[in-house]
Amino acid sequence: MARGRSVVPHGHDNMATGFLVLKGTLRGRHYDRVEDHKDHYLIRPTIDRSFKPGEYSTVSDHKDNVHWFTAESDHAFIFNIHVNNTDAGNPRKSGRIYVDPMGEKVAGGLVKAPKMTYGRINEMYG
Repeated sequence: MARGRSVVPHGHDNMATGFLVLKGTLRGRHYDRVEDHKDHYLIRPTIDRSFKPGEYSTVSDHKDNVHWFTAESDHAFIFNIHVNNTDAGNPRKSGRIYVDPMGEKVAGGLVKAPKMTYGRINEMYG
């Protein structure tokens, strides 16, 4: 990714993912998904820091479900792996849910993060 480009903010359903920084520096922001609603998630910020080569991050339905990476160096490369259908009892289909973590701040340090289409979130943060 070129400087300023992002893996846009999104959460996952019934999936775990891992990222390994191969080259460059990326700002990684993670959020716990506290509540699901029809048009938004309630999320809690958990991580906001730079990730350098050799550093990694994992996310799942249980921890740091919403994440967002932005290239801080001229070029950045990450290796990503997805593991789908991690919970046989979960009726949700594996996939991404795009949300805006810069949404309305609400009580208890939570953010009301509206759900969005890929096109819209990419316009905003891609």
